[in-house]
Amino acid sequence: MADLPVYEVYAIRYATREGRRQDNFIGGDPHEGPMPMDYFCWLILGEGRRLVVDTGFTAEVAERRKRRYLRDPVEALSLFGLAAEEVEDVVLTHLHYDHVGNFARFPKARFHLQEPELAYATGKHMRHPFLSHAFEVEDVVGVVRLNYGGRVVFYAGDAELAPGIGVHLTGGHSAGLQFVSVNTARGRVVLASDTTHYYENMDSGRPFTTTFHVGDTLEGYERLRAVAASRDHIVPGHDPLVMQLYPPPRPELEGIAVRLDVAPKPR
Repeated sequence: MADLPVYEVYAIRYATREGRRQDNFIGGDPHEGPMPMDYFCWLILGEGRRLVVDTGFTAEVAERRKRRYLRDPVEALSLFGLAAEEVEDVVLTHLHYDHVGNFARFPKARFHLQEPELAYATGKHMRHPFLSHAFEVEDVVGVVRLNYGGRVVFYAGDAELAPGIGVHLTGGHSAGLQFVSVNTARGRVVLASDTTHYYENMDSGRPFTTTFHVGDTLEGYERLRAVAASRDHIVPGHDPLVMQLYPPPRPELEGIAVRLDVAPKPR
């Protein structure tokens, strides 16, 4: 990996919600208590590339789904000197409402998506509310329109998006879920997205409650470990611990964003 480009990686926290431990593990949890959830988008910078991973949800969706909206994730890109109009590549890890909303605000972007995800989001399983509740219909229809406009780049498995940046199909939580690996100064960092919502899902081998295929979810934990440079290079998709373990890029971004290409605190 010594000859690969080295990138900076950031997590932007844009929303949160209260929750209980029983909400976050299939079968509940014997040690019931509070377990809040954070919502993130991610940004990869370096070698002239500015790549956004997931686009969050809108204020309207936050109000309807009773999430606490902390900031507009698209406007938050300006904290890094970036405007949505300048972004040329967006990775959509999957099409759940909290990962694909705001897509229309990236007018020049190509959207990188696993083909099984769009088939899932428009297929027979969406007649089941247990599975369809995690999608916003207008988001899915919007991605179909993007595809008709030639703006979706599809994958059917692992692929190199750019030198030092990979996408990896896992499925499980959603049928076409993918995570992203990034070469950084500290080694290969993995943006797990919902391959593991919390560190504890992966560490305990207990999947999150919204799951399409339990077996693929469990195998996904192994895929994360295989791709990442170490356990400490895996960044879960919704864990508030991320904001505690990693430093802000600048003091004024405390509680808003953290830098993931530096080593975390021990946990």
